[in-house]
Formats: sequence, structure tokens, C-alpha cells
Amino acid sequence: MGENSGGIWKLSSSKVALAVLAGAGVSYGLYKLAFCNSCLRKSLQDGRSVEAARQERDVFTSQSASNLEPEHLKMLILLLQTSLDPSSRKKALVTLGNSAAFSVNQDYIREMGGLHIIAGLLSDHDSDIKVQTLNALSNLSMNVKNQELLKVYVKETLDIIETAPLSSELQLAGLRMLTNMSVTNNYQYMMKTSVTLFLSLLVVGSESLQIQVLKVLVNLSANPDLVEDILKAQAPASLILLFDSCTNTEVLVRALTFVGNLKDSEASIHITEILKLKKDSLYFILHGETSQFYQKLSLLLLHPDVEVKNQVAKIMVSI
Repeated sequence: MGENSGGIWKLSSSKVALAVLAGAGVSYGLYKLAFCNSCLRKSLQDGRSVEAARQERDVFTSQSASNLEPEHLKMLILLLQTSLDPSSRKKALVTLGNSAAFSVNQDYIREMGGLHIIAGLLSDHDSDIKVQTLNALSNLSMNVKNQELLKVYVKETLDIIETAPLSSELQLAGLRMLTNMSVTNNYQYMMKTSVTLFLSLLVVGSESLQIQVLKVLVNLSANPDLVEDILKAQAPASLILLFDSCTNTEVLVRALTFVGNLKDSEASIHITEILKLKKDSLYFILHGETSQFYQKLSLLLLHPDVEVKNQVAKIMVSI
């Protein structure tokens, strides 16, 4: 089993669900009332019946995602299909995403046909809606049966990550979804052609982006069947600079874990002469004649973090 997206979109450890709408401090109740009355007026302006508009408002005034009943989930899914108001759709996605932190709701949403309806918003022109869509899909993908249906959106998610602004919430949300989709070996093969993209983001992105990229790479590198594809991938020469005591410790530990996973499987794969001579490959950067990787590893044995030193020792023992 691999690493999931870190629980960023799960509920807190107290298991208390997040509020459906994000109010501010003590004014939350007033904010919620004002917003929901606004939703009611907007729905009526859109030509919906008074009863339908009131039902929509009642869902948004629910105090907790854990309190949502199947009929509420169905109503939110219907809202995604019928509402022309971006604000209402965004809030529906947030609510569905929060509710999907509970396994029972992951099943309900799938059984209602909600997975494809939610994923359909990946093509929305509104970046914020795309982010909330990916956040919801990230939680929904923590379910084996859901993954079977969501695998068709892996390529679209990769395309979004590639074209999104660097280190944006959109990129981060896409990577969180892929992290959960790559926890098992079932769909990792769908991401192997994007290793070069991941490695490129790793050297130019923010620390938050680096961590999310490495979560995916660590998962992929734990699959022996993908190791040769990963080593063959084109990689930026500056990748070697990550293995330095100045690098954020969490990033460094994950980068070392990634390399350690590759080393574990290298002995069992056939490294061709072509791969050894391919100077822009990850293999050459790590193991080429001019590589400084092992020199940098030796220096990291002096790192103050115990986990860093443990990962370095693990790699050096396997040399």
C-alpha cells in the first residue's frame, strides 16, 4: 500500500465534520442565514419552485457533513446538474467533498451516479470549481470501488496539472487526487508516462508542491513493475540539488524515500547500456559517471534529522 494524500481534505481527528458553509468567527450564523436566503432568492429568480428552492437552502444550512442523509446528497448532486450559479455549485462541491470523508457517503454518492456528475465539472471554465471538484474526487477516490470508476479521469487530471499555474491550488488538488489513486498498484500504470512532468515540477515548484509530487512518486516507485520506466524518464539535471541539507526536511525525506524505493528494485531489473548512456535520464543523473549524487549522500549523513540519516544509510547499504 502507498501513501494517501495526507488527510488534507479529511475531517479533523476529533471526527467532527466541517461546517457546510465557511462562516467567519461569531458571525457564522448570520453569514449562513444571509447566504442561504440569497440562495433562495437566486433559485426563485432561476425559475425553480419555492419548495425546490427551500430544499436547496435547507441542505446548505445543515450543521455538519456527517449529518447529511442520502436525500441531501442526492439534492446536492441534482444542484450540480441544474444550478447556473457558480457560487452555489462551488458550495455544493465543498459539502459533497466534506461528506465524502465518510466511507458510507463515498458509497452513497457512487450508487447515486454522482461520481461522473462531479467529475464532469473538471471541464468547467471556473478554476475554483475545478479545485473543489478535485478536492471532492480526492476524498471519493479513497474507496476501491470508486477508483474503478474514477480511473477514466486520471488523464484529464494529469492534463490539468500540466497546464495549471505553477504551485497553484489547482495543481495541488490534482496531485492530491492522483496520490489517492496511486495508493495501490491498480492504476499506477496510467501515470508512468507523466514521470517527466512530476520530476520537472519537483525542481521548480514550491515546497508544498514538492511534497505532493513526491507523494505520487513514492507511491509509483514502490511498484517494481514501474521502476525501469521511472529510471528511463527524462529528468532535469538540477534534480540533484534537492539532495542537500538546505532542502526542507520533509521534502528531503520523501526524495530519499523515492530513490530508496528505486534502489530496492534496481537489482531485479535489466539496466541496458542504452539506459546507462542516456544522459538526460533519471538513471544517469543518479548513477552516471559524472553524477554527484553519492557525494551528496555522504554529506547528508551529517544531517541533524534522524529519518534523513536513516534513509541515506538505507541507500548506501544497497550500493
